[in-house]
Amino acid sequence: MATKKINMPPKEAAIEEAPARKGQQRPTQERYLLQVDRQTKRSFSDVDEATKAGEAVKKAYPMVMVSIYDTAESESTAIT
Repeated sequence: MATKKINMPPKEAAIEEAPARKGQQRPTQERYLLQVDRQTKRSFSDVDEATKAGEAVKKAYPMVMVSIYDTAESESTAIT
């Protein structure tokens, strides 16, 4: 039984950057993270903006756990 030889294209031709589609780029991460049930939803550069957004989520959905995580200090503040 004879084996068939497979020719691969050159690596330079195979690496072509496709334009990134909207929604596939990682969002820039700011200092304060809004977390809902320990899942990060958004990030903010100002603690007041993050708190305001967290309070709006908590008011709309009182059963979920909402917190603001400070990445510089590694502290989490729960919103009640």
